[in-house]
Amino acid sequence: MLALVVDDSKVARLVVGQALRELGMDVVEADNGVAALEQLERFPDIGLMLLDWNMPEMNGYDLLRQVRSQRSFDSMRILMVTSESEATQVTRALTAGANEYLMKPFGKEVLIAKLNLMDVLQE
Repeated sequence: MLALVVDDSKVARLVVGQALRELGMDVVEADNGVAALEQLERFPDIGLMLLDWNMPEMNGYDLLRQVRSQRSFDSMRILMVTSESEATQVTRALTAGANEYLMKPFGKEVLIAKLNLMDVLQE
């Protein structure tokens, strides 16, 4: 599966990307929502997006809403990966179309558990 990691932190992109590669996924990256839209256009077969909330240019919530407004991305699984921990933020993300929500910081085991909940690793 091809995964898109969207985070303005290079370190976060590297850590999450490495974990996904170790799970057998191919990974592309973007450092904000605008760059993520470009990656989605460049790689239409992206099946998983891990998305940070707070980023410059276009935040993760706005990107989530834009992606979910396009039917061509209906099957894409989206995991919000963010330090936003308020219940209202979690609810907003899930209501907007995120499949799961993962709060930073987290370990690889927690990431794997969320991916299993999303049926990403069974494919």
